[in-house]
Amino acid sequence: MPQNRDYDVEGGRTSVGTSANRLLIVAGLALLWMVGVSGRLAYLQLIRHSDYMARALRQQQRTIDISPKRGEIYDRNMHPLAMSIQVDSAFAVPSEVPDISLAARLVSGVLGVPRDVLEERLGASNSFVWVQRKLPPEQAEAIQALNLKGIYLQKENQRFYPKRDLAAHVLGFVDPDEKGLGGIESELDGLIRGKSERVMVMADARQHHFDGGLKADGPPYERGASVVLTLDEKIQYIAERELAAAIAKTHAPAGTVIVMNPNNGEILALANWPKFNPNSAVSAPAEARMNRAVSAIYEPGSTFKLITLAAAFDQNVTRPDEIFDCENGSVIVAGHRIHDHKPFGLLTVSEILAKSSDVGAIKVAMRLGAPKFYDYIRAFGFGSPTGVDMPGESRGLLHRLEHWTPISIGAVSMGQEVGVTPIQLIAAVSAIANGGTLYRPHVVAELRRGQEVLPGEGPLAPVEPRSAINPQTAATLRRLMEGVVLKGGTGTLARLDGWTSAGKTGSAQKIDPNTGRYSPTQLIASFTGFAPINDPAITILVSLDSPVGPHEGGMVAAPVFKRVAEQVLTYLDVPRDVPVNPKLVQTAYQQDAADDASLEDFTVADFSSQPDDAASNIANADVSSSGKAATPSAVMVSVDEGGEITVPDFSGKTMRDVSEQCLRLGLNPVLVGTSLSTGQMPAPGVKVKHGAKVTVEFGTPEAKAAKPARTKN
Repeated sequence: MPQNRDYDVEGGRTSVGTSANRLLIVAGLALLWMVGVSGRLAYLQLIRHSDYMARALRQQQRTIDISPKRGEIYDRNMHPLAMSIQVDSAFAVPSEVPDISLAARLVSGVLGVPRDVLEERLGASNSFVWVQRKLPPEQAEAIQALNLKGIYLQKENQRFYPKRDLAAHVLGFVDPDEKGLGGIESELDGLIRGKSERVMVMADARQHHFDGGLKADGPPYERGASVVLTLDEKIQYIAERELAAAIAKTHAPAGTVIVMNPNNGEILALANWPKFNPNSAVSAPAEARMNRAVSAIYEPGSTFKLITLAAAFDQNVTRPDEIFDCENGSVIVAGHRIHDHKPFGLLTVSEILAKSSDVGAIKVAMRLGAPKFYDYIRAFGFGSPTGVDMPGESRGLLHRLEHWTPISIGAVSMGQEVGVTPIQLIAAVSAIANGGTLYRPHVVAELRRGQEVLPGEGPLAPVEPRSAINPQTAATLRRLMEGVVLKGGTGTLARLDGWTSAGKTGSAQKIDPNTGRYSPTQLIASFTGFAPINDPAITILVSLDSPVGPHEGGMVAAPVFKRVAEQVLTYLDVPRDVPVNPKLVQTAYQQDAADDASLEDFTVADFSSQPDDAASNIANADVSSSGKAATPSAVMVSVDEGGEITVPDFSGKTMRDVSEQCLRLGLNPVLVGTSLSTGQMPAPGVKVKHGAKVTVEFGTPEAKAAKPARTKN
């Protein structure tokens, strides 16, 4: 009988059965393990997937909010005044920095930031911290050269103003987060700024970080709108240069010059002193950042007599040739005696304005009556904001009629007991210039996104102009304002060479804070006017706060008006409406000794023996240090000054071309005549210094051939 090899007599079980059991146990355990692993994987992949994915993303990438790219700001000719450029910012991942103390010491030497401050920043977080934002190129290169582990550079947008302090008060400035804090940057911040950019910083398996580009999720990136201003950068340059020259000569601590188109309210230039560089605005004092043109309130003084006479003429209570007795320079109003700046007897209304008689203005206002006078003051926009599209505008100061005292009508008629801003005053004078229509002053021409012009809204919404006075009244006032700059008026130094002009001087006393009374020496000297008279192209306001020495508006502000107006009218190619006196062609080649002479030595009376037109043209063009008109024998020729600017050849060029080229090079053009350039001094190729005067004569070649040769001394 064969043996059964599978039967173990001693154990009572077969080896086959034992092996099967073992396999079943292993298979069961494996199954349990697989079920456990599968369950765990299902739990991780299905239930905890989002949690672990978020953890992975936090380890592998970080999202950084960087400054948005603001829209550009251009002048009216699309010259950039503000733009955004890319710069480097340094950030750190402290968990990756091997030695925070060492890193802080090395970075401190590059950035100039105290070591303990950097250590505090690096210790504030393990994941991400800004070390320093918006670094200058040399500092960014130095940080990169250190090659420190855990410290990286990231591109950000930074606001940049290529013309530095030009039009700074209009443009404004931004904070480190690119938020607008002044000027147009603040007024239109929501439109210019756009939406913030979010950048993803990636890390590989070894935690080496690199730029992952723009983050896809979140709100779509939208670039800010660009702004086109009504400003002309060349006219702005003229205004700022002449204001700075007046400040240097008069030692006034502050001043304003505004150039406006009276026919639509466009501001062509707005200059303030003191000024600042918006590229480093945080280092400038608050006073320098103040936009005095829209914020500074002052008593207008005699310039307000324009409103007094406008109301009187519009109500037909007087006429230009009516004679008033100015009582030898004093009048009693409500028991108070008011003195004129000089004694006057009988004056016509035209002479009251030309000679700026306070007594005469008071008598006209008293005939008009306070209620009507108040209504016209409001009609010209005083006592309320103009709505100019710049922040910080003051409403001025105008007491309600029920709060007027018996003496108020006398005080207000001559520009006291009322506060105005420069922008309010130039808007009112522009209404007189254009025929009686009050326009809202504005500096924004349009908004653009790409090639699309955006509709105006909010502060940019169109505002309907309103009538302040009737056209006949405006025409009468224009004629009277011309008398201010003619012989016998207070503004003869504002008479232009080649164009008619009109305006009004102002010398408003300031309140002495120590005594509470009007100061005899601290004044606001001003002149506001327009040109040409029959078809005004520009209105200009000049205001100088507390000039030292001569402080009357006719002496210190009127010459600034003249210099600005002649350059701007030439640049704009405004046709001349007054023939240039032949003697001016000779005297224009003399150095402008009037700029070097003290104002005390200069008097218009020195020209009283000349015919009216010739005297005025010579007086406005050139005088010697003694105040006498230059003779042909005194003609001086500019010589090589050893400067850095080479005088170009202007032969055959137009007045506009010459003016633009001179302004671009930093030269001061003196333009004589009309048509094309026929001669110049200094000669082409001469080296001169920045700001040097270049006299260019214009005319036809035939006219030049007919002229006698010049004598050069």
